[in-house]
Amino acid sequence: MTTVPLHSSPRRRPRWSFDLKSVDTSLWFPVGVVVFLFAFFSVATDSFATLRNFTAVSGQAGTLLIACLGGTFVVLMGSIDLSVGAVVLLAGAVGVTLLNTTPLGFAVLPAVALIGGLLGLVNGVIYTMGRIPSFIATLGTLSVFSGIALTILDGRAIQFDLAGFEQIAIGQLIPRLPNIALCALAAWLVAVFIGARTRFGRYMYLIGGGETVARTAGIPVERYKIYAFVLSGVLAAVGAALSVARLGAAGPSLGSDLLLNSLAAIVVGGTSLSGGVGGPHRTLIGVLIIAILDNGLNLMGVSQYSQMVVKGAVVIAAVLVSRDRSRAGVVK
Repeated sequence: MTTVPLHSSPRRRPRWSFDLKSVDTSLWFPVGVVVFLFAFFSVATDSFATLRNFTAVSGQAGTLLIACLGGTFVVLMGSIDLSVGAVVLLAGAVGVTLLNTTPLGFAVLPAVALIGGLLGLVNGVIYTMGRIPSFIATLGTLSVFSGIALTILDGRAIQFDLAGFEQIAIGQLIPRLPNIALCALAAWLVAVFIGARTRFGRYMYLIGGGETVARTAGIPVERYKIYAFVLSGVLAAVGAALSVARLGAAGPSLGSDLLLNSLAAIVVGGTSLSGGVGGPHRTLIGVLIIAILDNGLNLMGVSQYSQMVVKGAVVIAAVLVSRDRSRAGVVK
């Protein structure tokens, strides 16, 4: 007769096995929304599921993704940046002016990124040193930045004169995939790495999860809050430069849709407005939802006003279903 030891160690699961419990179930709904929207618009309109439209959607989503990545870290630490669209507008206005009045050429890209970083620094300093809610701080700078940009543009669109500059956005190193989409994917990969593998990323989660605990742990909270806003400004400015290259000009409407779309993409993807939950890996899903929704509704001929209703409903539903239930009582 064979005996079995009473305290025998449990059989180890093979390394290649898949544990369904390890899957982040909060991602199921936003991913499902992407699949549903793609299937719905493919049936509803013949021009949606085409290579030409894929190129258009990827170009539109590229600008939105880059602009959202920095803002994701701001939301992740429990704050909010309402000035993303205004930073895009001002950085675009300054960028096209530099292109037309200086010999910088393609070096305007790092120059615009620096400008965006300075604008983000202004946001961060006002927020931390002034000790006022980030919502109010960035609402104020939204007005200031927009006013300066509209003064520079004088209420009109300004085209750039540099030949070939548009290729950084609309050129296609990979057929049917515009370069702006490649830049956005590269920025997304870097942001995901920063969020998951760097001290800055860890501190964003800790600050968002509990600012008091983060201070007790010795984290320089104010400094890292400023870093987050600077990063948001830099990425918004890079998105502005690529958007100007894609459109061929900077005009008063540049970045006007980002106030809603950027925040919507972040929260629809699953980054909690309470902070501490989410990350840039989720923002890509949110951007896809917003980009597909905008594109599909336009192809169906839905009016702009009706689109606002549909988009608002989708945002609310996505947030309600995909939010972290363990933090349901925490609203900042």
